[in-house]
Amino acid sequence: MPDIDLEPMLLPRLTQAQAPLTCEINAINEHGESQQVSIPAERALTVYVDKRELVTLMTLGANPELLVLGYLRNQRLVTRVQDIESITVDWDVGAAAVKTRHGIADIEEKTARKVVTTGCGQGSVFGALMDDVGQISLPPSGKLTQGQLYSLVNTIRLKETTYKSAGSVHACALFDTTPAAPAMLLFVEDVGRHNAIDTIAGWMWMNTAPTLPRVCGSLPPEGALRLRPGAAGSAVPAAVDSSTAPGSPSTDLSSNGLVFYTTGRLTSEMVIKSAQMNVPVVVSRSGITQMGHEVAQLVGLCAIGRATNKRFICYSHSQRLQMEPGLAGTKPDDIRPAA
Repeated sequence: MPDIDLEPMLLPRLTQAQAPLTCEINAINEHGESQQVSIPAERALTVYVDKRELVTLMTLGANPELLVLGYLRNQRLVTRVQDIESITVDWDVGAAAVKTRHGIADIEEKTARKVVTTGCGQGSVFGALMDDVGQISLPPSGKLTQGQLYSLVNTIRLKETTYKSAGSVHACALFDTTPAAPAMLLFVEDVGRHNAIDTIAGWMWMNTAPTLPRVCGSLPPEGALRLRPGAAGSAVPAAVDSSTAPGSPSTDLSSNGLVFYTTGRLTSEMVIKSAQMNVPVVVSRSGITQMGHEVAQLVGLCAIGRATNKRFICYSHSQRLQMEPGLAGTKPDDIRPAA
């Protein structure tokens, strides 16, 4: 039997070092009364790559391994998920140890130039993120209907969240619009919108790589984390490959039916990260910056902002949004007083 090189097909081994998302403190309300309130449990996570300190991220700690994985992906420090052997998070020391299979070539050069950003929870990105933006090309077939947009926004509105109980966090979500009603694949909250989108990027990477389970029908290496797309907001080991798990949707995460949602504003780096994830439509509860708009126009990304209830503004590539004006209801200017 010929030897088979399984290394290119192996997923990284990930610990599951989840931490409490909130903590209780005593505070004083407007009546001068003492009461217990929940606040987000922000904590520092220092990332080491092959024993070299890389960055410290401020995070809630819900899915720190996926956060680190997505961070490395979105910063363009690692090009394939299979190049990472393991990510080990230890909250006792606030550290994430990343072990690569062959190291990261020119890591000093890649991390030498930093750009201070508007992103809470990170504050800077490596300069390479801003390079070669013009080479990103999103598929023209990715679209969204106005009805799906309203359904997506309503799904977010109804979801039980840390924000509702404790405030002070951002949320991001990934939707599949292949079915008539958009299906939420993953929902992530963190102290910064960049942490949330990086966690989703890590989740997507773990679910799209051509890994051992899909090639040999075997299980991933012990401790490897497989995530079921159907379990929105969860991060649990799957005993079988997600493409064959009973009850799991047959979502193709490399398809054009993906829509990214964020509560944060659409800055240039948020748009770039979305485009790098091959997501052609992004929806935000907030607005967009000038550079974010320029990048969206350049790469062909449909950026929709101010999306609350039935209101929204499509800032770029409106051809991806199928308008259904009748769903919006009556404009205030059209309301006439009764005679």
